[in-house]
Amino acid sequence: MKKVLTNKKGFTLIELMIVVAIIGILAAIAIPNFLAYQCKAKQSEAKSSLGDIRKTQEAYYAENDAYAALGTVGWGLKGGAAAGRYTYTMTTANSTGFTAQASATLSTQLDQWTMNSSGTLTHVTNACN
Repeated sequence: MKKVLTNKKGFTLIELMIVVAIIGILAAIAIPNFLAYQCKAKQSEAKSSLGDIRKTQEAYYAENDAYAALGTVGWGLKGGAAAGRYTYTMTTANSTGFTAQASATLSTQLDQWTMNSSGTLTHVTNACN
């Protein structure tokens, strides 16, 4: 007499499809949040660099009683302009103040920050909506 095997092991197709559906739902929730955090992390470069520009401008102002262009004050990114995501420009620099701007394309959208001589950091255009 043969024994009938009733103790089958394994997963049914329905069980596997439920697991795949759960993984898909979790990914649909997690991926947009991850991309938003990643974009905000990239923005920290602009904030940090604009702060460095302000420090450099204030040091230059202490010696020359005027603010100047980035090349004149000696500010630049380590590794050259290609080292960062953002491009930095001085929109105004005179004896009364300055405004520095950082611009980049993040997530296919323009992201712009400005900082003036009083230390006000302004987010002009936000790419991380």
